[in-house]
Amino acid sequence: MKKIAVFADVQNLYYTVRHTYGCHFHYSAFWQSVSAEGDIVEANAYAIDRGDPRQQQFQQILRNLGFNVKLKPFIQRSDGSAKGDWDVGITIDVLDAAPRVDLIVLASGDGDFDLLLERVAKAHGVETLVYGVPGLTAQSLIRAASRYQPIESPLLLRN
Repeated sequence: MKKIAVFADVQNLYYTVRHTYGCHFHYSAFWQSVSAEGDIVEANAYAIDRGDPRQQQFQQILRNLGFNVKLKPFIQRSDGSAKGDWDVGITIDVLDAAPRVDLIVLASGDGDFDLLLERVAKAHGVETLVYGVPGLTAQSLIRAASRYQPIESPLLLRN
């Protein structure tokens, strides 16, 4: 059975799914879809911690599904902008997992990960699968992945 490591960029998924579909990403359906590929041996969800009770409830749902939820504090800059980027953390975790698994699943449309996927495929012979919202997933990321799975129904959680 294929060993799988899953990496979910929660902020990217939240904003791209909301922008395109006006709803939420269905993490349970995502977990089921990935599980059909093999055995999930590692799963990380990367989020920003604002201390909001609804957000904490959502994080617990992710944990109940099997995700290790990694949090960074929400940083509000003096100019009004915000910072909360997990790119380096995701990259390190993917590089660490690649030698131990057969498939890396990245749920993000962020083109910054294209070189990462190319590197792990070349260095470790690992297959890579990207889940991303059509039209908001970088073409370079789609090209870098072994496979691309568009986020559309049934991966959408409509209220």
